[in-house]
Amino acid sequence: MSPSSSILPSRDGAVATIDAFLAETIPALVPAPDELPRRGRPTILPSVCLWGGLLVCVLQGFSAQLALWRLLTDKGLWHYPRFAVSDQCIYSRLAQEGIGPLVTLFSAISQILAERLAPFAASDLAPFATEVMALDQTTLDTIARRLPALRALPPKDAGLLGGTLSGLFDLRRQQWRQVLYEEDAAANEKRHARDLLPDLPVGSLLLADLGYFGFAWFDDLTDAGYHWISRMREKTSYRVIHTYYQRGDTFDGIIELGAYRADRTKHAVRLVTFRHKTTTYRYITNVRDPQQLAIRQIAQLYARRWDFELAVNLIKTHLGLHLLWSGKPVVIQQQIDAVLIIAQILQAFRLEIAGRAGVDPFEVSLPLMIQYLPQYAARGLDPIPAFLENARFLRFIRPSTRTIIHAPDIPPDRIVPLPPDLVLERPPRYAQRRCSPAS
Repeated sequence: MSPSSSILPSRDGAVATIDAFLAETIPALVPAPDELPRRGRPTILPSVCLWGGLLVCVLQGFSAQLALWRLLTDKGLWHYPRFAVSDQCIYSRLAQEGIGPLVTLFSAISQILAERLAPFAASDLAPFATEVMALDQTTLDTIARRLPALRALPPKDAGLLGGTLSGLFDLRRQQWRQVLYEEDAAANEKRHARDLLPDLPVGSLLLADLGYFGFAWFDDLTDAGYHWISRMREKTSYRVIHTYYQRGDTFDGIIELGAYRADRTKHAVRLVTFRHKTTTYRYITNVRDPQQLAIRQIAQLYARRWDFELAVNLIKTHLGLHLLWSGKPVVIQQQIDAVLIIAQILQAFRLEIAGRAGVDPFEVSLPLMIQYLPQYAARGLDPIPAFLENARFLRFIRPSTRTIIHAPDIPPDRIVPLPPDLVLERPPRYAQRRCSPAS
């Protein structure tokens, strides 16, 4: 189907090629229980139009469920006819089918994109790891005050926040691996951390901030066969049991976290510290071999944890998740899943453009990509090659402004080998106390 036969987006954040991608892909992916024989009146609105329409509404930047009804009854979706249904019919169908179809769509589209992105994935990023993931949580923004219970709340009341999203973001492919929604906006990051792990391959590397710092958490990850890197929390007690290298402010060695019997880890971990200008950086990891993971690589990998925040900025700023359509949890989840599907496709376009140009994905301007791809598509051009043709001249591709952390390189012959008889495990003990805030 040509883009001209669909409802072309009109705002900067809408990409016509995504509309065409959805029109081609969704009919083969959306479950169609309405096509099965059943008693009663036949379903007027097919599931493919319900969920395809919802995604197009997100793509076009609409701000309410009512826009879906207007799209299906007035403008029409792709090649489908307009449907003579009431707005209440739309609301009832969305409530009845819940989030299952969108979860299925997210998984199916992510798999399609993973195959397409295989040649462009950053396989040189921590090559010893099966996968490389950033783990984090973000708080959703304001709920539209359409429910009576919300209208009396002050504009900045915590009750108007839409909850939280905990997720794993694939740094090699720039794709969301998994996302979990929590209604409680004050929920601690650690509440859903373990729920994100069951489908993650053993040997994966996790990057997480201080909100996830915890002795039991570190030991559990190591016992499960995962690699991890974290910043070192201030005032955490530890005991050095081996020094690989130390000179001035630079240290690389093996430590036991928890110097006291009441609170200590099972597995010894590696601590690296260094100073750049006026800042001292301190990281810990269970990758204990400095030949496998150098100090410079640790610093560079941990800085990539910020990819999660940039991916969140895409879904909030460019795809409208800064304002939630409803206070109903099922509607919030439907909007979240729809936004994430669109974000997956946009991130895939950016990674493919970067791969074809031989540059870092963050050298490709995401705002300009979102703005210009639809213009090329509207002129009948293949948008990605057209975008690439003069990308450097038009500054679609420009030097990245991301902060680079400069860490020292330690010559391999200066590293003191680990003694073969060094004991790296001990009986753990986890203090039953509330974790203090991240410093």
